[in-house]
Amino acid sequence: MFAIIGTLVVIGSVFGGFALNGGHLAALFQPLELLMIGGAAAGAFIASNPGKVLKATLKALPSTFGGGKYNKAMYMELMALLYELLGKMRKEGLMSIEKDVENPKESPLFGNYPKILADHHLIEFLTDYLRIMVSGNLNPFEIENLMDVEVETHHHEAAMPAHAMQRVTDGLPAFGIVAAVMGVVHTMESVGAPPNELGLLIAHALVGTFLGILLSYGFAAPIVTILEQQAEEATKVYQTVKVVLLASLNGYAPALAVEFGRKVLFSSVRPSFLELEEHVKQKK
Repeated sequence: MFAIIGTLVVIGSVFGGFALNGGHLAALFQPLELLMIGGAAAGAFIASNPGKVLKATLKALPSTFGGGKYNKAMYMELMALLYELLGKMRKEGLMSIEKDVENPKESPLFGNYPKILADHHLIEFLTDYLRIMVSGNLNPFEIENLMDVEVETHHHEAAMPAHAMQRVTDGLPAFGIVAAVMGVVHTMESVGAPPNELGLLIAHALVGTFLGILLSYGFAAPIVTILEQQAEEATKVYQTVKVVLLASLNGYAPALAVEFGRKVLFSSVRPSFLELEEHVKQKK
């Protein structure tokens, strides 16, 4: 929502200011300039990225115009799920969650938390390490090292769309200059034309530079920032699961292990101790 509002403010400020200053908005409507700039940027984007990055970026772009899924409600669901899993393990033994871990989609326990169950990668991360905890008496330090490596790998993959879009952002002003130069070349070809026609051609050429800079800093750069923030948020949820599971491996009770995880969260999405306690009791 805020991305859409910000985009409208950019458009209104730039084009509205131009119109209020006496400019003619029709002069800025140059489809061929947009074709050159947008086409060159899209071509460079395709040429410079492998298929998996292209797919991840195209999948991530629509999410920049909506709210983040890792909000306070989602984290409270996650904490309640972890509390219930750890509580079951503590009361009934490690093997009691084996069926839940092997097939979480058909597990009544996981079924109580549809928001978490819908996140395939998070469920895979959680169940993989629960399976390790069930299958053997491994050293918590070894598991922590393995978790750190996997979280780092996930963060690297999550940041790929932002890095790819950043290169597009950096290139847009240059492609705008290319379009402007092409317009100047066209103007020089028409050097014998009347002054009013030459002025119009020069104006059209300058629009290329304007569009390249506007598209870069007014549209693409905010998208890069949102993608970076989403990558950080996606990494934080894995760090939270890691802290809770490690606390349990080190012998802490489920309530205290979940409290460890709560302290890891960003302050903007972190529930209070009482909020989380009440939510867990209701779910239980």
